[in-house]
Amino acid sequence: MAKICPVCGLPEELCVCEEIAREQQNIKIYTDRRRYGKMVTVVDGIDSADINIDDLARTLKTKCAAGGTVKDGKIELQGDHKRKVKAVLENMGFSVEVR
Repeated sequence: MAKICPVCGLPEELCVCEEIAREQQNIKIYTDRRRYGKMVTVVDGIDSADINIDDLARTLKTKCAAGGTVKDGKIELQGDHKRKVKAVLENMGFSVEVR
């Protein structure tokens, strides 16, 4: 017997909770200048209760071919990758705002 999602009440194979959570996120992408003039792309506004932020960071680091980390609920990628990150997140179903 298939397990039932406690949130949406559908079987886990048909669960739409994560898709709904992705659409409701208000994600902001911006760059920041750090020590010695290094650029860092910051992805902010992700609710870590609904989305696994570590898996998302791993995906973004792979797609951008850059290092990065997760700090204080924000994903930081080394370098200026605003366009790439926006394209990847929009393909995953997120609504994105670039500053």
